[in-house]
Amino acid sequence: MDKSLLLGLPMLLCCFRVLSGSFLGKDHSDRQTFVDPSHFSEIVQCRMCHLQFPGEKCSKGRGLCMATTEEACTTGKIFKKDGTPWLTFMGCLEHCANVDDMKWGPYLVKFRCCRSKDLCNELL
Repeated sequence: MDKSLLLGLPMLLCCFRVLSGSFLGKDHSDRQTFVDPSHFSEIVQCRMCHLQFPGEKCSKGRGLCMATTEEACTTGKIFKKDGTPWLTFMGCLEHCANVDDMKWGPYLVKFRCCRSKDLCNELL
C-alpha cells in the first residue's frame, strides 16, 4: 500500500469541502450546535467509517453520524486505475457533491451523496 497517498487522504477530503463551497463566506468562530425539535424529520442518520479496505470491516472511525439539513450522507470510493477497489470511506458532509472518476495520483475517486433515508450511504 502506498502510505504517502493514504496520508494524503485527509487533504483530499479537505479539497472536496473547499470545492463544494463549505468554507466560502462562512465564519465558524462562533459556531454553536442547536437542535430545533421541529426539524427532527430533516435529520438523517448516516453510516460512518473513515477507512475500509476491500473485503475487510471498517478499520477506523466506525459509527454513525447525524446529517443536519445542510449536510448529506456520503460515500467515497478510491479505485486503482484498472478499476480495482482500494479504499472506501463514509460519513456526513456539508455541501456534498457527486463526483465520478476524479484522478488522484494513480487512483480514481468516486464520491456519492444521499439524503433519501437513514443509512442511505451503506448502499452507495
